Amino acid sequence: MCARETDWYKEMSFYQIWPRSFKDGNGDGIGDLYGIFEKLDYIKDLGVDGIWFSPLYVSPNADYGYDIADYRKISPEYGDLDIFKKVLDSAHDRGLRVIMDLVVNHTSDEHEWFRESSKNRESKYYDYYIWRKGRSGGRLPNNWDSLFEGLAWTYNKDLDEYYLHIFAVKQPDLNHDNPLVREEVKDIMRFWLDMGIDGFREDVITFISKVPGLPNSKSPIPVGRGLRYYSNGPRIHEFLGEYKKDVLDHYDCMVIGEAPIMKPDIALAYIDESGAKGLDLMFHFQHMEADCLYIDYVPRPFSLRKLKRAFTRWQEEINGRGWNTLYLENHDHPRIISRYGSEKFRTESGKMLAASFLFQQGTPFIYQGQEIGMTNIYLETIDEYKDVMTKNEYAKKKRWSEEKKMNLIRRATRESSRTPMQWNAEKNAGFTTGEPWFTVNPNYPEVNVEKEEADEKSLLNFYRKALKVRKERPVILWGSYKEHFPGSRTFYTYEREYQGARLLVICSFSEKAKKFKTPKGFDLDKGELVLSNYDDNPADNNSFISRPYETRVYLFGS
Repeated sequence: MCARETDWYKEMSFYQIWPRSFKDGNGDGIGDLYGIFEKLDYIKDLGVDGIWFSPLYVSPNADYGYDIADYRKISPEYGDLDIFKKVLDSAHDRGLRVIMDLVVNHTSDEHEWFRESSKNRESKYYDYYIWRKGRSGGRLPNNWDSLFEGLAWTYNKDLDEYYLHIFAVKQPDLNHDNPLVREEVKDIMRFWLDMGIDGFREDVITFISKVPGLPNSKSPIPVGRGLRYYSNGPRIHEFLGEYKKDVLDHYDCMVIGEAPIMKPDIALAYIDESGAKGLDLMFHFQHMEADCLYIDYVPRPFSLRKLKRAFTRWQEEINGRGWNTLYLENHDHPRIISRYGSEKFRTESGKMLAASFLFQQGTPFIYQGQEIGMTNIYLETIDEYKDVMTKNEYAKKKRWSEEKKMNLIRRATRESSRTPMQWNAEKNAGFTTGEPWFTVNPNYPEVNVEKEEADEKSLLNFYRKALKVRKERPVILWGSYKEHFPGSRTFYTYEREYQGARLLVICSFSEKAKKFKTPKGFDLDKGELVLSNYDDNPADNNSFISRPYETRVYLFGS
């Protein structure tokens, strides 16, 4: 056990695994640690430096692992601590760091703490959660909205009280104002860090401090009503500082916080390196709102300019003070090619999207299947979906036609990112020899790892080359950032500069032919084309006609 001496995470890239859908190693239809162990060389060969595991803990799966019933045990669906330790040691042997999800805003209602809490008010566990009496007239304790399932309060007849759940009914919120809860969290951290993991991704960590009194929200908008009273709450920095001082500072580890509804100026209070930062990195959502209003279920037409504003704002406002987290996919969003790219031009747009984020300053995270261009799944009925959030959003639209509801679900559901990983063109995409727990995307004969590996020009090999280029070029790791042509509705163009070297990244977000004129100060004839998604890359008088979703990355100087 030792404190971290360098910010090693700045020179890394990570691969996120959602274990249930990655690889089934025992034939029961559910991804597991045995399957992950089989694929460690694949992950290493991609060129990443670490793995982020979504929850592996014991869970009744009301929210597929984000409702934890035991923080110190591996879910039997995935294996046990022995196979986890084998995976961890084998990853380390390959030079891969490993971070775990830490979900401590809430637990499962099947966690022993909650079971004891709900028995009587004299239990020490009663105050581990947030209980309130109803108001007069049978009203709930306040008017807050749950983000997943109805309102934010559920009644318990044994106590004649309500418990708070910002997410699903089976996810009661922990009371971090209680110092005993904070000691439990520290013990959980120590348990996994002592085992040898390299850090945590902390789920909705900015929600753990609630405003005293839990006042009614005055917002007229029901979606997220009450959010202002638990997002970035009054004691959040005190809590994170305590976890850091008492535990994290004593280990060679890093911590990433997930932070919905986050802006750069607020983020700096968490990650500013000039102060006592509580987090190393932060997952925000602003660049994931280019085709929606705050959440995927309030869709809007895709706006490239909105996407670019988010990219550039975080690059400019964080630069020199903190470190950015770069991603376009994870387990909570639909597939990015189906959103910001084109399923028709799947490979071309997939490569362009990769270039759009991988060469910014920060630590990239690549989600399983993103590297082979997996796309959204389009199921026929709501009964074919499994996710609590999906079903809740469907149920909210009582006045909508069935067709309209299902079109929204197919576009917005996060379950599109949770279909089984497509390894080959064999039955069930090579994910399992059994019956898969969830529908395999029917496009797997065309979109799979085996086919991508055999094609030198595939998206998978583009990711491998791009990650190699990142490691070899200090300008990508440390360079400044400048956007060109922010008003363009077609091109996202940015440069990086460091110690005399400059990188120019050109990304077309259109399937139509468009003329691109190089920014002043660059001569394409004098640059080294280090990456592109087309074979021939002509340029005439410092301009060219871009092809569908074309991307070019040029290096100038040493």
